[in-house]
Amino acid sequence: MKEKDFKDKGEFLRYQDLRLNDSSTVYVIQEIPGTAEGRPKINIMGAAHYGKFKFLLPELSQIIFSPGPLIYKLRKELANYRKKDYLLLTGDPAIIGVACSIVSDITNGKYNLLKWDKQERKYYSIEIDLYEKGKLDE
Repeated sequence: MKEKDFKDKGEFLRYQDLRLNDSSTVYVIQEIPGTAEGRPKINIMGAAHYGKFKFLLPELSQIIFSPGPLIYKLRKELANYRKKDYLLLTGDPAIIGVACSIVSDITNGKYNLLKWDKQERKYYSIEIDLYEKGKLDE
């Protein structure tokens, strides 16, 4: 079949399309405070270098009396997390802890975080491996 025939049938895939679908995702745990008003308090656009943003929870989400529904929502939103994706740790520290636990469960303890460096004014990737066997740096 010629390229034209594939296009007519809708079966034609370009390499560029496959690459775009295979890019990493940056899971932003909570929307940045001020986003609802159109004035976010921090700029996270530098993290876009690592992949497409996916926001998991609204900025005012809290985990207080009944964590069950929030945990269920996080599990659902993080179900497709892959080892090449990243977590951008924003929001309530308790929710951050739950999100890291869920991702660790999905990836057997191996996942990536993005950390903001105030001096360099950019994000750095940190690879987490909870079960790494090696020497401790003291």
